[in-house]
Amino acid sequence: MKKKQFKTESKKILDLMINSVYTNKDIFLRELISNASDAIDKLYYLSLTDNKVKVDKDEFCIRIVPDKKNRTITIVDNGIGMTEQELDENLGIIAKSGSSLFKEKISKEDDINIIGQFGVGFYSAFMVAKEIRVLSKAYGSDKAYEWVSDGLDGYTLEESDKNDVGTIITLYLKDNTENDKYDEYLEERRIEGIVKKYSDYVRYPIIMKTEENKLKDDAKDEKDTEKVIEDKTLNSMIPIWKKSPDSVTDEEYHSFYSDKFFDYEPPLKTIHSSVEGQIAYDSLLFIPSHAPYDYYTKEYEKGLQLYSNGVLIMDKCADLLPDYYSFVKGLVDSEDVSLNLSREMLQQDKQVKLIAKSVEKKIHSSLEEMIKNDRVNYEKFWEAFGMQLKYGIYSSYGMNNDALKDLLLFYSSKEKKRVTLKEYVDRMVEGQEKIYYASGDNLDRIDMMPNVEKFKDKGYEVLYLVDYVDEFTIQALMEYEGKKFINVSSEDVSLDTEDEKKELEKLNDESKDMLSLMKAALPEVKNVRYTNKLKNHPVCLSTEGNISLEMEKILNQMPTGEQVKADVVLEINKDHPIVEKLNDLYKNDKDELNDYTKVLYNQARLIEGLPIENPTELTNIICDLLSK
Repeated sequence: MKKKQFKTESKKILDLMINSVYTNKDIFLRELISNASDAIDKLYYLSLTDNKVKVDKDEFCIRIVPDKKNRTITIVDNGIGMTEQELDENLGIIAKSGSSLFKEKISKEDDINIIGQFGVGFYSAFMVAKEIRVLSKAYGSDKAYEWVSDGLDGYTLEESDKNDVGTIITLYLKDNTENDKYDEYLEERRIEGIVKKYSDYVRYPIIMKTEENKLKDDAKDEKDTEKVIEDKTLNSMIPIWKKSPDSVTDEEYHSFYSDKFFDYEPPLKTIHSSVEGQIAYDSLLFIPSHAPYDYYTKEYEKGLQLYSNGVLIMDKCADLLPDYYSFVKGLVDSEDVSLNLSREMLQQDKQVKLIAKSVEKKIHSSLEEMIKNDRVNYEKFWEAFGMQLKYGIYSSYGMNNDALKDLLLFYSSKEKKRVTLKEYVDRMVEGQEKIYYASGDNLDRIDMMPNVEKFKDKGYEVLYLVDYVDEFTIQALMEYEGKKFINVSSEDVSLDTEDEKKELEKLNDESKDMLSLMKAALPEVKNVRYTNKLKNHPVCLSTEGNISLEMEKILNQMPTGEQVKADVVLEINKDHPIVEKLNDLYKNDKDELNDYTKVLYNQARLIEGLPIENPTELTNIICDLLSK
């Protein structure tokens, strides 16, 4: 028997295929099943184009035969088979794909999908096999041939005996090692698990004989059983995403979601679509009802399952989802994506980007539809994943504004519930040019803030920002429909008329000496002045610049160790009785004015939920004032 050499540098290429291209040994079975499916497709296509070729489509199948005694696993198909020349070319020239050549010959309209890469994926079997035998008889041929190789020096190819058309691939498993137990691929459950994961939707039955305990026909109790060996179909064949959405029930969707993504709570939203055009794909997406336990950790991996004609290529394809939609579960099935040799990784090409963009739009439109027609469930979604959408705006420095701004929800002073920015803008009072917001630890604290009181009295709606990322998100947005966002605690916000502004400016100018003295008592503040903002409260704090008091708190709590300071302004209610007392102290007791200033400043800090910087000094001052 003459041994043939591979027609390329076989040793180097095989080492590359086995040790570098493939990262998961399990996929050898996926590749061989895909090749078997291709062979059946070819014969079926031939029967459609040649009236002389008679086949029974119902007889097509792929068989898997594990043999523990001889430590072999065999894959059998009744497809078109291979001639001597095809065996030599497809298996003798590594990386030559018979499937690819066949696909070039048929048009897009034909109902044939070639998923294998014979001559490429085939060699993944050498990850688990020390020898491979391929016995094949081509349709229309009266001769069969057997190809044998250990994957090292070359291969033999000679005439052999086989009655039926098709191919039998027998793998002689490698010896077990301390790290690799190849015998696991002889276990029925292991084989079934691999088929379910990677090849569940191959269109032909994948059959394996299994041994099960069953009740005897004349059994008198549950213990009266016998072992029965029977054929078991391992795959479901018809993907749920290939069916018409009208023919799939909610229960079927939920069952699929639970089985595939190990979540026993039904999803909030199911998105089932089929897209044709520049690129074609089917997708089945789910918006979960809750975040996984590790969702907001570095360990969480985003991504959709990627199938090519029903064969799982990647379990988590991160390229198909933007980070801000990382919570979406589901899959995409397309024959248009370009894969690398191992079909384990995507090539970075325009098809992938087109699918990802289309998927993103589909998710966005579905979330918008939830806001309009299913607000209760959207509120549940927001509780679980709203932070991710806000972070998508903040972390991109506003680049994702257009994609996400209409999905945001914030609490409102008007209804004490969440509203969209569109809902806020649509009901702005006449003449209102800005979107007002206030930040704080919780809704009650914000609602009682002195700065908020006057806005509510004048009928202005205020957004309440309670999450740590909210104000950063607002600053990244900058505006919505031409309306700028402004913090009610900002020093330059005003609801005054021009006359009121002039009157206030005059009062501050007339009191500048006293206010300067008060500023000197508070070196930590940028300024002290009178204000029209307040209704009943004597004082409040406002800020100059981009860093608010709430942002100061958040940034200083971060583990970076860096400390920031907001430019704080102490504002005094010009209509409060405290003003008369301050003027009296300025004229008669400037030392006590300093004490009153410090009390008022710390009072304002407490209202804002800020810590007292020197509680000992404050309590001593209060005791002194009370004792007088």
